[in-house]
Amino acid sequence: MDFFSGFRDPAIARPLLEKIRAAGRGVRFMEVCGTHTVAIFQSGLHSLLPENIVHLTGPGCPVCVTHDAEVAAYMEAAGKDGVIMATFGDLMKVPGPGGGSLKSAQADGARVKVVYSPPDALKIAHENPNDTVVFIGVGFETTAPGIAATVKMAEAQGLSNFKVLSFHKLVPPALRALLSDPEMAVEAFILPGHVSAVIGARAYDFLAEEFKTPAVVAGFEPLDILQALILLQEMLEKGEPAVLNQYTRVVADEGNRKAQALMADVFETCDARWRGIGVIPGSGLAFRGEYERFDAMKALGIELRDVPPLPGCRCGDVLKGKLPPNKCPLFKKVCTPAKPVGPCMVSTEGSCAAYFKYNLES
Repeated sequence: MDFFSGFRDPAIARPLLEKIRAAGRGVRFMEVCGTHTVAIFQSGLHSLLPENIVHLTGPGCPVCVTHDAEVAAYMEAAGKDGVIMATFGDLMKVPGPGGGSLKSAQADGARVKVVYSPPDALKIAHENPNDTVVFIGVGFETTAPGIAATVKMAEAQGLSNFKVLSFHKLVPPALRALLSDPEMAVEAFILPGHVSAVIGARAYDFLAEEFKTPAVVAGFEPLDILQALILLQEMLEKGEPAVLNQYTRVVADEGNRKAQALMADVFETCDARWRGIGVIPGSGLAFRGEYERFDAMKALGIELRDVPPLPGCRCGDVLKGKLPPNKCPLFKKVCTPAKPVGPCMVSTEGSCAAYFKYNLES
């Protein structure tokens, strides 16, 4: 038995499932990570859990939460002469204003390259000294330290043609915004393991202290998720909300101090736009003054501008847990992975794509 199979053992999962069913206490929970979204469906837990355990997907997919205005900005950058765009593959098919995407822009002649890490973009910058290489920086606290490290590498190497569109998002301010919405009906959270490895479990204490909402930092294996649900049930049953760390094999209470310091050295917090949620104060990362020369927005003279939303797209409601993907009028009809209307159907971590892949009708 390898390390991971132990966390997928049906013989251990069965009594945990029985405990959840026997508790009788329902939980309307939201997971805030695209990897959890996929893990719950891929493992079959979605169909095994009792009906009173209601699973809502949240704003945990980095591609999905990238705002229309940010999509318009990187599409504008891709259309400029002398620019090579470097991006993770998930962004290629995200529809932008007017229906275009990086993939269609590439077909029309834009120079767009898919990379697997930020340093790959540095390599492109070295190979093309007469062009400006723009890396699209989307994602949460998980990816921001790696991009910050790449910026510092570019500085050390004296690269002047490497730039970053910093569209990073921070998870705790988004959770605060969700809980401040009077229409939200979330009782508890399963918190993202990857982000928590960087910022630490204590970064979420406000959930219990200010909002009286229980939460568990959880891993991504079936037994991790089942244990997290049991902990949530117990806290709700006792009326004792807290933030618990189930993923102690990876997540420390204080997080990864080196990654935090790296991120704080290059970036500072700023207000950021989220798809479906709007502007959330202090939820983004902008370049600090000493690193502004790496800011692609400034270097290319691009500004975020209001753009019309994608016609008919309900990704914003899906990201806020207000609309199950399969209840969207476009789901499986005009919106499919082959022809996505919105980003939640594009990304491999998108909840609409997960519902489609695992054929969830209810």
